[in-house]
Amino acid sequence: MVYIPRTEQEKTEMLRVIGVKTFDDLLADVPEDLRLERELDLPPPLSEFEAKTALRNLASMSLDPDEWTCFLGGGAYDHYIPSIVDHISSRSEFYTAYTPYQPEVSQGTLQSIFEFQSLITRLTGMDISNASLYDGGTAIAEAVLMANAVNGRKHVIVSGCINPLRLAVLEAYLGSSGFKISVTGREGGATDPEEVRSLAGEDTCCVVLENPNFFGVVENGKPIGDIAQTSGALFIVSVDPISLGLLKPPSEYGADVVVGEGQSLGNSLSFGGACLGFIATRSQHIRRLPGRIVGRTVDADGNRCFCLTLQTREQHIRRERATSNICTNQALLALRATVYLCWLGKHGIAEVANLCLSKTVYAHRQLLDAGFSPRFTGPFFKEFTIKMPVDAATVVERLAGQRIAPGIPLGRFYENETETLLIAFTEKRTKAEIDELVLALKNAAGKGRGGS
Repeated sequence: MVYIPRTEQEKTEMLRVIGVKTFDDLLADVPEDLRLERELDLPPPLSEFEAKTALRNLASMSLDPDEWTCFLGGGAYDHYIPSIVDHISSRSEFYTAYTPYQPEVSQGTLQSIFEFQSLITRLTGMDISNASLYDGGTAIAEAVLMANAVNGRKHVIVSGCINPLRLAVLEAYLGSSGFKISVTGREGGATDPEEVRSLAGEDTCCVVLENPNFFGVVENGKPIGDIAQTSGALFIVSVDPISLGLLKPPSEYGADVVVGEGQSLGNSLSFGGACLGFIATRSQHIRRLPGRIVGRTVDADGNRCFCLTLQTREQHIRRERATSNICTNQALLALRATVYLCWLGKHGIAEVANLCLSKTVYAHRQLLDAGFSPRFTGPFFKEFTIKMPVDAATVVERLAGQRIAPGIPLGRFYENETETLLIAFTEKRTKAEIDELVLALKNAAGKGRGGS
């Protein structure tokens, strides 16, 4: 954003062209009691050098995973990003390209989106994917709206173990649309199929499961998918795409729609955004997918080419026939995910997933040996919860002095979880860093030398 000041002469000329004499004339329709009758309370102006210094000082207060040891998770992860991802995505042909609104958009952009769609279907085991969505939270909400478009029902059963931020987005989406949302319990850190069964019925629109869930626990999706199918509901599964290098794709346990957050696929943490949502489904639901879909065809000369095959958003068709009011797709971030997945390949993403798991298992064992206890048991992927003997938020503050971000205190989301810490481990975390974390947590929790 650039501020360009105007001279008094320029302001006078602008007012003349508009057809008024003074700036106050422009405000004639604004009631007096809504107008500010004083000067704006602004700090004194800064020179360019002073402004840069002030912004640099503000930026230095932010946590940088390159300077801190990061064990944060809960939906956004500090994975390694190969240099080729930045190199290709920063090329001017991609970086400055306008979002693909029109069928005649550049073939390079269309092909990159087509490849993204193809990779997402390979990961999830589904038939078709769209060009991407805003983020993992809105992807869940869009999937629920899609399920409603398929069966016309409005009772949504949601696992209580999904990311609470994503649940909040879903509730905001559906809050004024006549939907009924039933959220299951989270006792034991996993979804109880029998509770889902007791809630399901002929009015059930869909069942939403996150796997692995917010607590890092790998859910048993098969019985929940069977319950959804029996009641005629759609089964929606939200996944961590990295986990699919190791775990069964949701298509193998009955998912009708698979969504997720693609930040971990070659995209940086970026202080929480922008993010990358993805959605994939079975072929019979293709016309219910939100957003746009790129297809491959041939031109008049028989050459391979790409085009926008479907655009079911309300800017392109009548509102009553639109699947969603989603405005665009995350083309640049989807490109980065495409480059990342192509660079790793099938065996590479499996190796990343196994590295995450092995380091998580090592950390879990070390913390148990240090006297900590798990908050939830059961199989986990790349994060887990531990019970602290003191307030977890206090522990996080104590470790900040050592430039360690030890995890997320769950008291931020649940009143009865103030002593629970959610810790994540990606392939970037070394044995030395994990050992340092264990020692730091022992000392902060009073389990170290001299502690009680």
